Amino acid sequence: MRATHRLTATTTSLTLAVAGLILTTGSAAHAASCSQEYLPLPDPTCQPGAYNPDVTQDTIDSTICVSGWTATVRPSTSYTNKLKVQQIAEYGYEDTSTSDYEEDHLVPLELGGAPKDPENLWPEPRYGDETAYSKDSVENKLKKAVCNGTVTLDDARSAIATDWTTALSDLGLG
Repeated sequence: MRATHRLTATTTSLTLAVAGLILTTGSAAHAASCSQEYLPLPDPTCQPGAYNPDVTQDTIDSTICVSGWTATVRPSTSYTNKLKVQQIAEYGYEDTSTSDYEEDHLVPLELGGAPKDPENLWPEPRYGDETAYSKDSVENKLKKAVCNGTVTLDDARSAIATDWTTALSDLGLG
């Protein structure tokens, strides 16, 4: 959902009115354009996921199933840190400490997610019941299942993009 907003300048700050809420900062205002209501998942209108076109079922043996392959496509931290700051503001997180979030790929690189596409990257909280750390084990199990032929690449990608918290059970893997 993209918020419609109105900026009102005052002498010391900018005030932002969004859906009846007033957000004020010392020098600039940010509109929360992505909803936190989906947590621990990203807002699907902001981050629906995106795929690396070089990774297909036919190429997995030369891409994702090769040890170390993800390091060859992982974006730089200078890119992801800049995006993380922007997206923390878009989500309207009260906690703006970048160390409290992992700029995570919804469709992980391990399953051929698009490395630098902002529709596939989001600031995933490192706090709460289902965290960025919890998602890592799901990603690893799905990659293993794809590489050993238990699950197709498309099924694994679809399951994790839909709801990573249920992806394993939805595919009969746990």
